[in-house]
Amino acid sequence: MLTDHRRAIGWAVVLLGAMVFVFVAVGRHPPSLAPATTFPFVGEWDLMVFHWADDVRNQVLTWLARFLNVLGGGLVTIPLLIGVSVWLVVRTRWRALAAWLLTWAVAELVLAGAKPFFHRGRPPDPLAEVVGFSFPSGHAVAGAATAVALVLVLLPAGPKRRRWELAAVAFAFVMALSRVYLQAHWFSDVVAGVLLGAGVALGSAGLVTEIRDVALRRRARAPTGTT
Repeated sequence: MLTDHRRAIGWAVVLLGAMVFVFVAVGRHPPSLAPATTFPFVGEWDLMVFHWADDVRNQVLTWLARFLNVLGGGLVTIPLLIGVSVWLVVRTRWRALAAWLLTWAVAELVLAGAKPFFHRGRPPDPLAEVVGFSFPSGHAVAGAATAVALVLVLLPAGPKRRRWELAAVAFAFVMALSRVYLQAHWFSDVVAGVLLGAGVALGSAGLVTEIRDVALRRRARAPTGTT
């Protein structure tokens, strides 16, 4: 699953640290004041990207964004979660299964706590059906977590996996931008979501591997019975 799980944990710390910075920069404000932020430049950037997305809107991009809206929703992600879990059970890949389930559980728990805490208002006139508060973006979290976790648990580590890792990054990036394009989220919403999803996926895989290694070392040091 990982050739260097300590490095994966290190990258997870970096990504989640950046996520915390975005959380602090956005801050907690009345929903009606969105996109007001604790660090004003973040809200100004959110508005600039919002207007930019409006300027480039066309039929083809709208179709693509709506397709990604469905792809990142529960109708797709929940069956995918179940299907991959069943496949890993059948293949008896318990470490990969643990990393896969841990990724989803932690990401969903953080998302469920962050949205009502920040209670950030959404952009006006969204082009897709939206429910609840805006920050962070659930689609961005799911897109990044799913793409990264799928590569980690389904593909063997090594140079041949590199192109799929790049594809996962590209997918997370496009999914995030589609949410801004549809006026469903502010830009900082999706940045926080991608950092959360990718950080949790890398951290879960690294943590599960570290726990496995610690257990193996303790077993190796355990005294054996004599005859």
